[in-house]
Amino acid sequence: MIPVNQPLLNGHEKELLAQCIETGWISSDGPFVIEFERKFADYIGVKYGIAVCNGTAALETALFAAGVGKGDEVIMPSFTIISCALAAIRLGAVPVLVDCEPETWNMDVNQIESRLTSKTKAIMPVHIYGHPVNMDPVLAIAKKHNLVIVEDAAEVHGAEYKGQKCGSIGHVSAWSFYANKIITTGEGGMVLTSDPKMAERAASYRNLCFRPEKRFYHTELGYNFRMTNLQAAIGVAQMERIEEFVRIKRRLGEYYREGLSKIKGIKYQIEKPWAKMVYWMYCIELDNALGIDAETMMRELGKEGIGTRPFFLGLHEQPALHDLDLFKGESYPVTERIARQGLYLPSGMTLTERQIDEVVAAVNKIIG
Repeated sequence: MIPVNQPLLNGHEKELLAQCIETGWISSDGPFVIEFERKFADYIGVKYGIAVCNGTAALETALFAAGVGKGDEVIMPSFTIISCALAAIRLGAVPVLVDCEPETWNMDVNQIESRLTSKTKAIMPVHIYGHPVNMDPVLAIAKKHNLVIVEDAAEVHGAEYKGQKCGSIGHVSAWSFYANKIITTGEGGMVLTSDPKMAERAASYRNLCFRPEKRFYHTELGYNFRMTNLQAAIGVAQMERIEEFVRIKRRLGEYYREGLSKIKGIKYQIEKPWAKMVYWMYCIELDNALGIDAETMMRELGKEGIGTRPFFLGLHEQPALHDLDLFKGESYPVTERIARQGLYLPSGMTLTERQIDEVVAAVNKIIG
């Protein structure tokens, strides 16, 4: 089986993990946490990094740091993982959706202003599958209406918008280091910002909002979202090779594109002139005219020994969110189409060009 993804862990990961065990620094109080925060923040180009336990925690912490709270509205794409909505909901805020656009599958920035109300507090651009959102219009809208930009950068380690790294463009950003991300800590996340007040709020929130003047004294509610030194040790080792990993992802993505471009009825993300995408996942959308949906394609590829995953289901189609009286009766046509016609192909950094050739040949065979 060619897996959908597989982490690359053949650097100094074992050595640094052994140091944690030998020294006893296995909790969140450890030197690798601070080192990982510094190195990742420096790489993205911001002043502060606050490591947390996973990407969902990073989103919630970033929204809290940005001052999002009860009754506020957060503009986000319909086409994204449910974590984006949950992060807002847990803070008492309300997610408000816009559709995605058909070429990059990112949020349609032209729909944002029509969704603004007096309750809008923040915009959450989600850089989908390794391609940056068109950020200039987002920045202009945020400035015009005095809104906070919270970037979901979970899938764009190393991606750039007009030469600037994603995650350094908005006021604060949230990251994931899950096992399938470009760099991984197994589970893990981080909040990045250059705003000292936001950094202070994020650091407090991930640590139960302990007050510095008195232990076990709390004036706000926070959570234990801390990253362990063990996780951070893996992160430090991964940071040694992040540029190499980005080059690998781009090379494999371009090789995929060359092969799939010869098959009629296959669509894929179009890298815009202002973008440097990192092909976090190599994804395809099947044209409706082919008469085959993503579920069928995944089943047939499985028979060929090729692992796949479906696209996100639109937030407006999630029963759990309907139970909260959210998004009932709303429709986002582009999201609905790609959710049914899109799938991930194998995209790990251990993938070989020969394996990509096998995947492309299998797709071509199934389409007929």
